[in-house]
Amino acid sequence: MGDLFPDALEPALSGIKAAVKENPTAKISVTPETMYSGFDAYKKVIDSDVDLVILTTPPGFRPVQYQYAVEKGKHVFMEKPVAVDAAGVNQVLATTRIAKEKDLKVGVGLMYHYDARFVDVMNRVLDGAIGDILFSRVYYNSSGVWEPRRTREQCQSEMEYQTRNWYYYCWLSGDHIVEQHIHNIDIGCWLKGIQFPVEAQGMGGRAVRTEARYGDIFDHHNVEYTFADGSKMFSACRHVPNCWNTSSAFATGTKGNASIFAPNSIETFDGEKYRVPRDVKNNPYQVEHDVLFKAIREGLPHNEAEMGAMSSMTTILGRMATYSGQVIRMDEALASNFSLQPKSYEFTAEAPVLPDANGRYPIPVPGISKGY
Repeated sequence: MGDLFPDALEPALSGIKAAVKENPTAKISVTPETMYSGFDAYKKVIDSDVDLVILTTPPGFRPVQYQYAVEKGKHVFMEKPVAVDAAGVNQVLATTRIAKEKDLKVGVGLMYHYDARFVDVMNRVLDGAIGDILFSRVYYNSSGVWEPRRTREQCQSEMEYQTRNWYYYCWLSGDHIVEQHIHNIDIGCWLKGIQFPVEAQGMGGRAVRTEARYGDIFDHHNVEYTFADGSKMFSACRHVPNCWNTSSAFATGTKGNASIFAPNSIETFDGEKYRVPRDVKNNPYQVEHDVLFKAIREGLPHNEAEMGAMSSMTTILGRMATYSGQVIRMDEALASNFSLQPKSYEFTAEAPVLPDANGRYPIPVPGISKGY
């Protein structure tokens, strides 16, 4: 096991032990000697005698850790998103080409692709049940996630402060449109047969979560994505309490409408209705690992990294549009190869964003900011 902070390792191990205590086949061989911390902890885990590495660190670190794992010949499961900037996406795409050459299996935590109810509706939509997709609507509106975990006074450096509170810094999380809303934006791309938008425009800002402790990310984003055929995906995500909350996705086609989330249903304009039976259900978080492990054991093709990279890039494209207030093209964004990352990963290194005398960070301003 590895984590940036040693104090995070024991609680994580306790959680694993609690989760598998009812499973008589589960074996845990972690010892204090195999619990690593620091910025190089991932190398020590990957260099150990393992077949598969699970990358669940803040996504800003994902491209570097994925590349190292593939260099060492390890199979990989990595959580979404797989990058927070164009440079990271390009790095993941390049690493994936090498992973395929080595026949390494790679899973990405976009678990809705393994949810039986989602797959049922999606397959029907892709088979033409509602005709050609005209537009989709995807939402991830909530009151927010965890509060910052440490104060600046509790940390030894600015780098430690930001990595302790990683969700609130764009270079680490990508902003919540990237870190969280990727699930539902990915569904919008899945609806198009796993195609990705060619451009985006939108708006966003900080309406409620304005205190300095919330770093440099927005609390709401609204984005209009355009695909190559002119169809649209309308995306909205929000971290604001006491508002309408929903995690959902809808599609409208030339023949009808579909709700991808519950009630997992289709209704055509001719009045035909379909709803996924209640007994169709599974645990997609388990199935995504079952499929990966089966591929490893039986030598089956399995690499989801390119899809994960481009879904991540789609969310990054949306963030670039909301930060800048401009229409941003996918090809130009990828070609820019911009990076949000620090020059070096050390607690003594300078963080990519720095606070002013009042502890406040520079916030993107649409119409002024470039978006990256």
